[in-house]
Amino acid sequence: MLAAMSTDVFRLDGKVALVTGGARGIGEAIVRVFTAAGAQVVVLDIDRERADRLAAEVGNARAVACDITSEEQVAAAFAGLERLDILVNNAGIGLVGSIQETAPEDFRRLFRVNVEGMYLVTKAALPLLLVARGVIINIGSVAGLVGVRRRFAYCATKGAVVAMTRQLAVDYPTQLRVNCICPGTVETPFVEDYLERYHKHEKEKVRAELRARQPMGRLGRPEEIAHLALYLAGDASAFMTGSVVTIDGGWTAA
Repeated sequence: MLAAMSTDVFRLDGKVALVTGGARGIGEAIVRVFTAAGAQVVVLDIDRERADRLAAEVGNARAVACDITSEEQVAAAFAGLERLDILVNNAGIGLVGSIQETAPEDFRRLFRVNVEGMYLVTKAALPLLLVARGVIINIGSVAGLVGVRRRFAYCATKGAVVAMTRQLAVDYPTQLRVNCICPGTVETPFVEDYLERYHKHEKEKVRAELRARQPMGRLGRPEEIAHLALYLAGDASAFMTGSVVTIDGGWTAA
């Protein structure tokens, strides 16, 4: 008979985690869940004021202001870090548009943040993570797995996040664990910004459409993504690496 799994595998006591884009949305939820599980968390965000407020509220956290597209700022952020067990690459931006509607500068901007930024942070974190035999959790999207209408550049960047996850897992199969979470549409400021920018006069109509495209008929909640990240960060998932996990209300199954 198998012994019951200890709840300790869902604790992060004594671990140090860094969450990019950690000041709001899914990143904020991950910061809250990780600190509640006992981790010390570095809230890395371009919005220093918001990151400071969150760190002060949750305790056991500190804020670091950083633009992840700047090699110099990333290097400075990691220069002050002595230990790292868990890296969550969450920071990212979106864009609406088909290939014909996507300007070259916007295409480059999305790749600079969503792909190059993840590369710079991961490369800077790697020496510390290798010492700790740590964990990398990349926040991708269902847009990296299926085609989403008028999301040409966004789909391309999130496809790259999925590929980078799998490649890292293959290069470091025993030294690190690297997994990717692919959410569907989640109720976050990211979605609210999208509605305000593109559908200001029909927000509720479009919000209903966003709910309907997920078979469960609702948007995800940030804490649901954060609890999956907690599972991937801890010992409960010790045999998982190179996995791409959807949490999308059934979107990719339909």
